[in-house]
Amino acid sequence: MPLKALQIPTTDGTSDAFAAFPDQGGQHPGVLMYMDGFGIRPVLRDLARELAGHGYYVLVPNVFYRHGPAPVVEMPDHIGEEARPALLARLMPLIEAHTTERVLSDADAYLGFLTSRPEVRTGPVAVTGYCIGGLLAMSTAAAHPGQVAAVAGFHGPVGGGGPDGLQRLLSTITAEVHLGHAASDLTPEALGELNEALDAAGIDHTSEIYPGTVHGFTMSDTDAFDPAGLQRHWDRLLPLLDRALTGS
Repeated sequence: MPLKALQIPTTDGTSDAFAAFPDQGGQHPGVLMYMDGFGIRPVLRDLARELAGHGYYVLVPNVFYRHGPAPVVEMPDHIGEEARPALLARLMPLIEAHTTERVLSDADAYLGFLTSRPEVRTGPVAVTGYCIGGLLAMSTAAAHPGQVAAVAGFHGPVGGGGPDGLQRLLSTITAEVHLGHAASDLTPEALGELNEALDAAGIDHTSEIYPGTVHGFTMSDTDAFDPAGLQRHWDRLLPLLDRALTGS
């Protein structure tokens, strides 16, 4: 799958990004993919290529563009436990600076750019994300209920601001939702409360703990990687996108 470097105009400047898409031409359903907290690096390109291979145009923006082009923080080839604390110490200020206002402003720009691509089919799009990207995906779906038909988040937070904040977030989502939680991130009791909130909001959803996983299980360049968890992620994500974007 080809990769194309892109520049996305935003209200605060220009976000660097890349897209992966089938190389046989034509138009394809659009997917906005949000990176995890470690940022754009080879593993994100691999995930985007894999998804594009199933017939999608996948746009992956550098969420941290206000702090420079990717990689904003240089990453080792493998993010082991010894490297993780120092990396997180450098990245947390960037994550904390990404306010709700910035999230929503950027989402407008990303979706506008995605749907303007000549390779993207007219119609609804999907949004997916990893780690903090899962929250960005849910926030984007909530802000664009008429445009986002499917949303998925993996090993990430779902909403902030306690039960009231979660209720506000879920109140405007019309997309079909899948949430794949790491076993280390969510207790069964917390999962039950979350799923009750999804039910109360009338959202068509699946929300489950992936057994035996820890936070970051989809990322093959980390100690958290779990091959079975990654495959389960594809087994949930691909049918969701097929239903929402291709009607199959």
